[in-house]
Amino acid sequence: MNLRLVVENYMKYGVLLCIRCHDYRSQDLMLGGILYALVPCHLFVAYVIELTAAQHAKGVIGRRKRSDSGAPQFDDDKEWRTHYSTWRNIALAHGINATLCLLVTTVTVYYYINHPLIGTICEINAIVVWLKNSSYAFTNRDLRHALLNPKSAASLPEIYSGCPYPRNITLSNLSYFWWAPTLVYQPVYPRSSHIRWTFIAKRLAEVAGLSVFIWLASAQYAAPVLRNSLNKMASLDIASILERLMKLSTISLIIWLAGFFAIFQSALNALAEATMFGDREFYTDWWNSPSVGGYWRTWNKPVYHFMKRHIYSPLVGRGWSSNAASAMVFVFSGFLHELMVGIPTHNILGVAFIGMVVQIPLIAVTLPLERMQGINGKIIGNCIFWVSFCLVGQPLAALLYFFAWQAKYGSVSKPQI
Repeated sequence: MNLRLVVENYMKYGVLLCIRCHDYRSQDLMLGGILYALVPCHLFVAYVIELTAAQHAKGVIGRRKRSDSGAPQFDDDKEWRTHYSTWRNIALAHGINATLCLLVTTVTVYYYINHPLIGTICEINAIVVWLKNSSYAFTNRDLRHALLNPKSAASLPEIYSGCPYPRNITLSNLSYFWWAPTLVYQPVYPRSSHIRWTFIAKRLAEVAGLSVFIWLASAQYAAPVLRNSLNKMASLDIASILERLMKLSTISLIIWLAGFFAIFQSALNALAEATMFGDREFYTDWWNSPSVGGYWRTWNKPVYHFMKRHIYSPLVGRGWSSNAASAMVFVFSGFLHELMVGIPTHNILGVAFIGMVVQIPLIAVTLPLERMQGINGKIIGNCIFWVSFCLVGQPLAALLYFFAWQAKYGSVSKPQI
């Protein structure tokens, strides 16, 4: 953003920054606080469910040891049916608990929280806890299976031996996973030796500074472009809409990059340092991605690891093709993106969902370019990624959801007297 554009923006609009103008209703803040406070409740329920499952597993092991054979199998069909019924009920309880956590937040945000920023924070928090609850249930299910079937225990990572199942079923272990900057549960994680408080202070200062910058850029530069696009959207002036998209693409990219740095470089590293979390690879060089698929594999490692561990790999293990499993991952991700955007803005347009599903053919188109010999194919794939990312993706979604919000509510700002 060069100085000429800054001066031009000031001459045209003046100073648009106004903290008191935002309609932060007391009800929004109160409900947001209540929703966040409910998170430990769902985690405690997950702990109780898993504790019950662990007690049942230990009971099965005890009965085997008391039997004459001690074989790792069930003596009769009745015992197997009882075991299967218990496992099914445990899975059902985990599913109900995790889904209630997301459902309660989604309904509350959609119907009772007006401000989209507060709603977005609440919805993202609920989705993160939902994913963590799911990973906690899936991983402990696999660990129980390994406990009851010793032959499969050999496939477990060596680090798990530091806290074998069911010794990991403790409140402290689950609480650490709640705060750890990861979505995939493990009984044990690589840990650093000490906490560098200076490092944390620097990262938090970056988060604060970038948050102010994002607010300034959104209010002073993005909001006027969006407001000036409303008439063009209403009249379906395609040429003007394209011009607005290209104008919006610059500021939206700057805001996105600032948000990316604030979250993945600053906030997650500060949290990792505070929890002594050893794995700090939250992203790799996604900006050099030779294909659209390369971007999705590298820009958000915590989500990528969750999708690969709990959706993609299980589906492939059940006989799905790699392409079909990848398509299911993007359909699931599209559902989550629509929740993150459509629920806080009170407009379920399906744009975020479609935007994720459209990535499937884009990945198919750019995959051969990534595999081409030489650098030319990778350069073309990288160009396709940047065009879809900067011009078609975020600006168009922001424009559509902003238009829908304005048509429904008018503005999130208080009328100035």
